[in-house]
Amino acid sequence: MFDSLNISASALTAQRLRMDVVSSNIANAESTRGTFVNGKWEPYRRKLVMMEPREKSFNQILQGEMQKQTQSKTQLQGVRVTGIVGDRTPFKTVYDPTNPDANVDGYVMMPNVDVSKEMIDLLAASRAYEANVTAFNTGKSMMLKALEVGR
Repeated sequence: MFDSLNISASALTAQRLRMDVVSSNIANAESTRGTFVNGKWEPYRRKLVMMEPREKSFNQILQGEMQKQTQSKTQLQGVRVTGIVGDRTPFKTVYDPTNPDANVDGYVMMPNVDVSKEMIDLLAASRAYEANVTAFNTGKSMMLKALEVGR
């Protein structure tokens, strides 16, 4: 009965995290010092949220089979975040000899963050969040209507 609410709730959590990561990427789009690697500063590296479908546990599937539930019921139970990974695209180089992080030729390594891509990702995550709020509220209202019928 609560499967639809749990699925929407898992998607809400995942999309909120995705929006947080995108916001962090935008905030660090000009950060030339992100991590210290091999004795020197490396620019901020764009981060991506990795997600995958969350499936029922083995125990839940076994209990369903033992109770002879219908096979048409889906085994998926929403989405889960599997990790936050760094984008491996190369850093941008910008000529700025006055920057303290410039190399001997005057070039500065800049983050691999493209603000326009990040804004598109933020918009997509926001729309997915809104869609899941709508699905959650629809499921909740259907349950309430079902309870009213029982009165």
